[in-house]
Amino acid sequence: MKSPVRFEIIKQDTRTRARLGRLYTPHGEVETPIFMPVGTRATVKTMTPDEVREVGGRLVLSNTYHLYLRPGHHLVQQAGGLHRFMNWNGPILTDSGGFQVFSLGELRKITEEGVEFRSHIDGSKHIFTPEKVMEIEMALGADIAMVFDECAPYPCDYSYAKKSLELTTRWAKRCQKAHHKEDQALFGIIQGSVYKDLREQSAKELIEMDFPGYGIGGLSVGEPKPLMYEMLEYTIPLIPVEKPRYLMGVGSPDCLIEGVMRGVDMFDCVLPTRTARTGTVFTQYGKLNIRNARYARDFRPIDEDCGCYVCRNYTRAYIRHLLKAGEVLGIRLTTWHNLYFILGLMEKIREAIRNDRLPEFRNRFFDQYQEK
Repeated sequence: MKSPVRFEIIKQDTRTRARLGRLYTPHGEVETPIFMPVGTRATVKTMTPDEVREVGGRLVLSNTYHLYLRPGHHLVQQAGGLHRFMNWNGPILTDSGGFQVFSLGELRKITEEGVEFRSHIDGSKHIFTPEKVMEIEMALGADIAMVFDECAPYPCDYSYAKKSLELTTRWAKRCQKAHHKEDQALFGIIQGSVYKDLREQSAKELIEMDFPGYGIGGLSVGEPKPLMYEMLEYTIPLIPVEKPRYLMGVGSPDCLIEGVMRGVDMFDCVLPTRTARTGTVFTQYGKLNIRNARYARDFRPIDEDCGCYVCRNYTRAYIRHLLKAGEVLGIRLTTWHNLYFILGLMEKIREAIRNDRLPEFRNRFFDQYQEK
């Protein structure tokens, strides 16, 4: 079956592995490298679809596990699919729910057949098999679906990581066999924890299956960042150059830049929206928690060089007041700003690649930005 999603490299950076690309999907094309805002339950928290697009969002991610439990994939299908259900006319990617299921710990049991788990909502028992996950993702109707994989924890020993990736490969074959939606692409997921030979084994086995794109899973799960970068440097050259590379669950500004320089095309993470709800916001100099008392009489914007709606209209003091008072507008404003910052960073990265200035951009950015 011919893939409905196509990837084109527009420009390859001459000094790094970064590349400027274009991803063509049934619901439009997007430039890469791209960050996908996470709309776990068919909504990017506190934001309307028009607002997500206004801050620069072009491709959003929704979560298979959560939508299966509530409201149910059959209901979404009856509504005309995820695009109509959530009123988003751009591309959507659905993850397989694997990470969420495996995060349940004692509430789940892994077998060759799949994963038996209890709902975090009401304790009811369910089973995810590769075939079931494909049924759910096809019903949701996103442009890109991900195979059902086991996301091995960090740390884990070599033996566990090897068994885990081999199970992921067998499940990927079952997913590919069960998937038959012509207007939806199915991406594979490379596993192998932090072991180079296992990453190579996983990549080789999945590349033989000729997926139209590849996720890099099992990273950003607790390992030190230098180790994650080392795994990327080893894994990315194993993926065919013409296929998009998707680093799953990564979204801090430093990791976005370092990931792009190593050849990553796609990212997603709840970080910008989740930290916004705690009052943590991104600025060109690093993160600040606007709930702190020091901002009670600070009448500057969150970031004086930011052009977003929030920074043009509201002060740190006002936003802090909203957050401390429990007003919903407070987390809407911090979310708006954080998404604008991250999506704006990706736009600057793309422009730097286009102009052959990515290393210089990286150095300038880190001269100011302090992650801690």
